[in-house]
Amino acid sequence: MEFDVFFSISQTPDAAGTFPDETTMYANYLEQLGVADELGFGVAWIAQAHLSTEVQKRNKKPVIPHWEGEVGLCTDFFQLAMLTMAHTKRIEVGSAVLSILANGGPIAVAERIGNFCALQEVGGDSRKLNLGFSAGRFQFMASPYGIVPRNAIEEAAWPALRGQIFWEASEIMLRLVRGDTICSDDIRKTVLTRANFRSDEDWQAVQAANGNSDAEIHIARRYEFEEIKSIPQEWDRSGVNLVIGSHEPTLQEHVNTIMPVQVFNLSITQPEIIEATHERMRESYQGQWERRMMPRTVMVFLNEEEGLSEAEKTAAAQTESEGALSSYWSALEGTLDPAKVAKAANNAVIGNATEVAAQMRERFHPDDRLMLWFDFFRHDSARICRDMRAFMDKVVPLVNGSETQ
Repeated sequence: MEFDVFFSISQTPDAAGTFPDETTMYANYLEQLGVADELGFGVAWIAQAHLSTEVQKRNKKPVIPHWEGEVGLCTDFFQLAMLTMAHTKRIEVGSAVLSILANGGPIAVAERIGNFCALQEVGGDSRKLNLGFSAGRFQFMASPYGIVPRNAIEEAAWPALRGQIFWEASEIMLRLVRGDTICSDDIRKTVLTRANFRSDEDWQAVQAANGNSDAEIHIARRYEFEEIKSIPQEWDRSGVNLVIGSHEPTLQEHVNTIMPVQVFNLSITQPEIIEATHERMRESYQGQWERRMMPRTVMVFLNEEEGLSEAEKTAAAQTESEGALSSYWSALEGTLDPAKVAKAANNAVIGNATEVAAQMRERFHPDDRLMLWFDFFRHDSARICRDMRAFMDKVVPLVNGSETQ
């Protein structure tokens, strides 16, 4: 297995009530990043967020009304990526995941990608930029950028239409990153049908808003522009690794008609969907597909603290996991589909080194690539660093070594 590390930089109280200020949050990130680089983790994946989570609680329809503090402090991935590269020697950096609907939209993101990679070339740094992108999890982060219903039809169709806007944005971004000269007429049109909706009732509501029972409803483009091309133009496209945060099969296939685009495993994705995605991507990926091309998020609650017996380590890890997970679900109450949560794969490993290794060998394929989430609702940076060291020193040899280790 390959091991990356995921950094949430989430400024929210942990189970112990610790609530660091912003400067401490950034300092903790750099401390943990340095340890991850030293230990040989592959990619530092950084969560992206926009706008204040606290302030959105005052909105008419807050999307995360119970969240305390800020869901994340990385509002400009490219600036933090540049800082990350400057503070490390080996580890690569990735966005997990960047919303291409917010913060300027797909055209702005395409230019930032090219600019970042061009500057890396000038500086002689050959490490890849791992660009995870998605529609974004929370609507309040995209709404100020115009990603809102424009009429009654769009209002009725919104949950499905938002995904279609992401299709449009993905094609624009990828074609600009590829180096194309495009105008909006070159981009796929949005046409809604019954297949876009979960139920007949949802589709009928959209047809009613449209004033007829047509089998197709054409939606005006979200992005209108004459011919454009991103600059700089001459940078090496092999310097960016693109990863889409969507489990929509036809979208995964569509983006791979433009450029090689890998896939993120979302946190609560069921095992059968994971395997079906691997099977499909073997056929549709623009290149040779490997399991490592779909990194999987794993929460790590490892206890290898000194002075504890193996049983005490197990008990302590269990207590730590229960505190963090209960805080998380309470913060997200009402924002996730309960059916999805009930069916979700367990993506946490809990216990001492031997137990965590056994859980990983049981649940994951030997060729999987895991994004390990050590800072999940935790702010004890020194402890997180110790856990990363214990994982590499004690868990990895048991996972990737022989049965007798």
